[in-house]
Amino acid sequence: MKQARPWKTVLFSDLSVLILLALAWLVFFTLVNGQYGFHRDELAFLDNGHHPAWGFVEYPPFTPFIARIALGLFGPSLVGLRFFAALAVSVVIVLAGLMARELGGGRWAQVISALAVAIAPIVLSHGSFFSYETFDYLWWVLGAYFMMRLLNSGDPRWWLGVGAALGLGMLTKYTMAFSAAGIAAGVLFTPARRYLKSPWLWAGAGLALLIFLPNLAWQVQNHFVSVEFLQSIHARDIRIGRTGVPQYLLGQLYICTNPATIFLWINGLRYYWTSPQGQRFRPVGWMFVVPFLLFLIAQGRYYYLAPVYPMLIAAGCCQAERRLATLPGRQPAGQRLTLRGGLALGGLCAMALVLPLAPVNSVWWNVASSVDVELREEIGWPELGKTVADIRAKLPFEERAQVGILAGNYGEAGAIDLYGPAYDLPEAISGINSFWQRGYGDPPPQTLIVVGMSHNDVEKIFANCELAGHTSNRYGIQNEETTAHPDIFVCRKLRQPWPMFWKSFQHFG
Repeated sequence: MKQARPWKTVLFSDLSVLILLALAWLVFFTLVNGQYGFHRDELAFLDNGHHPAWGFVEYPPFTPFIARIALGLFGPSLVGLRFFAALAVSVVIVLAGLMARELGGGRWAQVISALAVAIAPIVLSHGSFFSYETFDYLWWVLGAYFMMRLLNSGDPRWWLGVGAALGLGMLTKYTMAFSAAGIAAGVLFTPARRYLKSPWLWAGAGLALLIFLPNLAWQVQNHFVSVEFLQSIHARDIRIGRTGVPQYLLGQLYICTNPATIFLWINGLRYYWTSPQGQRFRPVGWMFVVPFLLFLIAQGRYYYLAPVYPMLIAAGCCQAERRLATLPGRQPAGQRLTLRGGLALGGLCAMALVLPLAPVNSVWWNVASSVDVELREEIGWPELGKTVADIRAKLPFEERAQVGILAGNYGEAGAIDLYGPAYDLPEAISGINSFWQRGYGDPPPQTLIVVGMSHNDVEKIFANCELAGHTSNRYGIQNEETTAHPDIFVCRKLRQPWPMFWKSFQHFG
């Protein structure tokens, strides 16, 4: 009997199918990610990437580090920057399938698990938007996969993988500590407590701390400024109603997961807590329950919990596969078709509303940008750079060499720093987040073009200000820049000495 060639075995393996699916998703994201422009958050990541450090006021260093790599490889390319976000999501898709395999699922369960994760609105957003949330999602999922490998194999060396995922997560977003709390509960409250005697568990914990240590040292040196930042942002979110029990719970149903997959992740949760087959993986159930409750109590944003759902969906797909195997006749084929149809419909709806696909100012755009208002914040940044350059060009010649640009928020400062060099503009100065730490220059500017501040604000800071222009964009889109603070001023004669003013100018946002 002729044996199958090894290359065919590899090519048509379950892993190969998952990789091909992830590559298709990567290509798709790459094709659609250049539709509009940079978001203000992306501009801040790029700017921080120009100033490498082991920490930043607003987040740990991993994401700005990736932004720096993107700048080095692709320059100031929107598609180039978002390629890394799309790549992270593609890895998550593979991991979702591998988790199903670890739970005993066949090819059908693995592929459906990967697809069900891929069509979640939050995952689609993560693949089309460069943010620390994307990489945070990746590390949570990777840590969950390593936990499954550990629990399935009984090999304690997998604690090193878990520790590495936790450490990288803490270098990306501090909410990874909530995942660590879930893992700790899973060990303490299940038979997995036997690993407390294993040196590999403590080696994994040590590895996590070692990876995180440079950022921890930076926080000590900077008086834990990120704690002050996070407290300020959290208080703002509560004040303006961004957090709360209704938002948190509803967000789990239609943002963190696709509504078409609700029955999958609910069955997955039941698997970990009530199924005899899931008893071995009970610690994974704790990895959902503990972060869910902690974020709820702490009034965290709903999307903080999003990374826990792939491990639930994977279990739900395995349960569905087992159930379908017990049905007689044509029932399995019919139910598989129904499930695939539901996923396709749910995926298409999510893509239409979340991805940067709609032509600007079309009816489709109006609907999508009302659902995801952040799409509007991707419009108008190049125009801001040109407007500021035109204002500077109108200043008297003797003032141009000493002019500075004072920005109210990090989007404006990032836009000036990204698009300004083409017009020979100086780097922006701002009191927000990490920009404040970079100071105001030496010697300090005498004339300032001020963007992102109101007339009342500039009158309090300067003795002389005049309106010089307005923010706008070629589409006429109404967003934060054109509605909240559209005026641009030329200001002179700071009312306080620069050091005194700068000390009071620090703010978070």
